[in-house]
Amino acid sequence: RIMKSILAIISATLLFTACTTINTSDFSGDLKIGQVIEGTLEKETPDSFKLNFADDTYLYGVVNQISVDVSVSIYDSIGNKLGTFDGPGEGPEIFYQEISGAGDYLIEVAPFEDETGDYSIELKVVEPIATEAVLRADQLFTPFTGNDVPGGVVGIIQDGKLVFSKAYGMANLTHKVPFMVNTPTNIGSVTKQFTATAILLLEQQGKLSLDDDIRMHIPELPGLEEVIKIRNLMNHTNGLREVYNLMPMTGWKGEDELRSEDVISMLKKQKELQDLPGEEFNYNNSAFILLAEIVKRKTDIDFPEWMKENLFGPLGMNSSVVRADKHTIIPDASQGYVVSSDGYKEAGDLAAAYGAGGIYTTVGDFAKWLDNFSTAVFGGEELISKLVTPDTLINGDTMTYAFGIGVGEFKGLKMYSHGGADIAHRAQLVYFPEINAGVAVMSNHGSFPAGKVAFDLAELFFENEIEADMEEEEEDEATESKAIIVSEEQLSSYAGKYKVDAMGLTLEYKLNKGNLVFTMDGQDDAMMIPISDSEFKYQGGIATLKFISDADGKVEKAIHTQDGRELILLPFDQYKPSTEELRAFEGRYFSDELEAFYTLVVKDSTLTLLIRNTEDIELSPIEKDSFKSDVYFLNEMVFARNGKGEVTSFAASNGRTKGMHFEKL
Repeated sequence: RIMKSILAIISATLLFTACTTINTSDFSGDLKIGQVIEGTLEKETPDSFKLNFADDTYLYGVVNQISVDVSVSIYDSIGNKLGTFDGPGEGPEIFYQEISGAGDYLIEVAPFEDETGDYSIELKVVEPIATEAVLRADQLFTPFTGNDVPGGVVGIIQDGKLVFSKAYGMANLTHKVPFMVNTPTNIGSVTKQFTATAILLLEQQGKLSLDDDIRMHIPELPGLEEVIKIRNLMNHTNGLREVYNLMPMTGWKGEDELRSEDVISMLKKQKELQDLPGEEFNYNNSAFILLAEIVKRKTDIDFPEWMKENLFGPLGMNSSVVRADKHTIIPDASQGYVVSSDGYKEAGDLAAAYGAGGIYTTVGDFAKWLDNFSTAVFGGEELISKLVTPDTLINGDTMTYAFGIGVGEFKGLKMYSHGGADIAHRAQLVYFPEINAGVAVMSNHGSFPAGKVAFDLAELFFENEIEADMEEEEEDEATESKAIIVSEEQLSSYAGKYKVDAMGLTLEYKLNKGNLVFTMDGQDDAMMIPISDSEFKYQGGIATLKFISDADGKVEKAIHTQDGRELILLPFDQYKPSTEELRAFEGRYFSDELEAFYTLVVKDSTLTLLIRNTEDIELSPIEKDSFKSDVYFLNEMVFARNGKGEVTSFAASNGRTKGMHFEKL
């Protein structure tokens, strides 16, 4: 909700321009291209628009959130949710979808929680899905094309060369500067593989070892009774607090000043590790900020300068730079944008980002970077091998993350990849080492779907390399689904709501026309394909889920396995406390570690959290004494009571930061 609040109302006609050419006979229904329909939403009452589309159709539209925050969902004829769009809290909500089968579909516009208010909807583009790669790139960038919208760039890379590149939209709206192929752009967390390479170069020079205790290099960090090695920073298995999920708990905002020494000071207050080093992968920006600090301390050179002289320069990446802070000028760079009530609003970069983020680069420089994975001219083969080889966890599971880069498979091809997101900039870099080819996409628009665009284009530009594997994968999945039949009675026993243990996330599995389907707010539905009578694969093969039942067939828990990591899902019946029961949680709370005060009050029968410099946060009950919020930094608050039944404290968690203790005053 905090992320959504930075976006606001503006005319979709002014902000989003796109080609709307289509044979209108290819679709019919409640909406017509270019027609603006206005509506009013009541509490928990969505509006629905029925449409009939031809096979292989691309649609794009905008809901203008005039006075109500909405989510937009698209359903097929049997009720499966194909896509959900729930970005800005006000202003234009963009939606787009590829329709793979002819038939009836439903576009649903729903109010956020108990909100009411006015909106308008406009269908802007309905056209056949482009099958030519270059035209498909144009189509995917449709919402980000024009002289009054933040844009982006795509680069298709083969053997170190840009075989296709194109820019769309604007790099700077104030000065009317169009996005160019050579526009330097913030790549967010794609930076991490460069930071990891810097550490590997220092290891080559004998200045450190990956197995060094990090306190050898940053001695002021707390002991915490465990050795955290440099490699634990590089592969996110360190157990430290994560800065960008912890600091917002204090009322800090992304553009607020935050230095690397502030991050170290924050970590010095940590009283115990969240996990044992090497025990669990838990994505951690603090770790890479520490790695940049280690480079500085071992070389006596500021990290941005060291990277320019020792990494970018030797690789010929002459358009690449580490932004030292948010005030550093990057010539010709793209300006990031979000939406405000007055139109697009400039957004700065995350403070204290370098090491974890902060690199500005171009698709041309990305081509040079990716080619070195193949040639290893810079750093050598041993360094490249270390960079892309995942470690194993304490339990013996092999990770799918190496040093600052993900390692996996896409349509039968081995893949190295990473996404990036700063406050407004978005990026995705994908490399396929077996064919020495990759995709780079970047944007200065906070709603740009970088991952989707990159992988959609990879399918088309490299279709000859992946086509056979795609067909085999589809055949295997179809065979699996037909080979095992689970009774509807048994599927019904699995259906229900579950919470992810210690993370505060709630999921739901429902029965839909004889199939078990996964559903979650803000996520697309996924059919569960049976592997056995108690184990399922998510459609698309992203993960598996195994249900554990007692002797009476009642589910005790489920185990979700993805990328070698297991999450425990616990079934629950939602707690529905009375207003009087909620008042027991009211009061003022203090966190020693955060040095922050929280106030809880009941407003309009809703438990509400007040934090300085932050909009009121409404809490929703999960189970008794357990609540969740819709802000990313507070997934779960679990309260404790004394022997008299009085509420005395709570522990706040968000997945990356766990168990922050607050004592009631």
